[in-house]
Amino acid sequence: MTAPTDPVRPRPHVLILGGTTEARRLAADLADRLPALRVTTSLAGRVAAPRLPAGEIRIGGFGGPDGLAHWLREHAVDALIDATHPFAGTISFNAAQAAATAHVPLLALRRPGWVPGQGDDWHPVASLAEAAAALPALGHRVFLTTGRMGLATFAHPTDLWFLVRSVDAPEPPFPPHMEVLLDRGPFTLEGERDLLRRHRIDVLVTKDSGAAATAPKLTAAREAGVPVVVVQRPDAPPGVPVVGTPDQAVTWLRSTGIHSSASA
Repeated sequence: MTAPTDPVRPRPHVLILGGTTEARRLAADLADRLPALRVTTSLAGRVAAPRLPAGEIRIGGFGGPDGLAHWLREHAVDALIDATHPFAGTISFNAAQAAATAHVPLLALRRPGWVPGQGDDWHPVASLAEAAAALPALGHRVFLTTGRMGLATFAHPTDLWFLVRSVDAPEPPFPPHMEVLLDRGPFTLEGERDLLRRHRIDVLVTKDSGAAATAPKLTAAREAGVPVVVVQRPDAPPGVPVVGTPDQAVTWLRSTGIHSSASA
């Protein structure tokens, strides 16, 4: 007579809403430090050749908060970490609603925003539309680093020239006077200095994305006396805990206790 065996317990499952450097680092940290976890990273699929993280990967949307809640239940997700871009507001609110519906703990991983320093000439605005409205009074040769989405907002100031930098080629509508620079960070300070000089940039537009990879443009603008229009981040969903680093996200995950059940 054979002795009964203990049922195999499923590995605790963590879903990371990714697409950022922090999301990739978190997936790598979890694979290294908590290998008993099952980690899936979800990518929106908006970048043609994304940098893939460690662990399992899914690509595409969920169909709103109800679709995400269904996915959390169907795939037995034990914890959800929203490590999307600070300006991916819709998915963050969908994640908050879905996590509450599915009764799954949720954490937001958000890199710290940029802080102006001495000599910076920053002009904070609340939206891309406000940024476009502010440009004629600040300059006429614009370095636009807000990505390929939302370029239609800048299509109407027809007397301005834009240098648009993005990972993938933008689609119309976009500004009539425009040059596209396809590139992906990290960027160097010397490279940003040269870019401002070569294109005779007299105003920079950026989102407050944070992170060091794209910060050199701010230093280059300060040195050149170029004003910077900074689109402020949208508010995070209320009641969702927020951390600023992947290491802090690992600490939070440990505090939930789900990792311990994997080795029990």
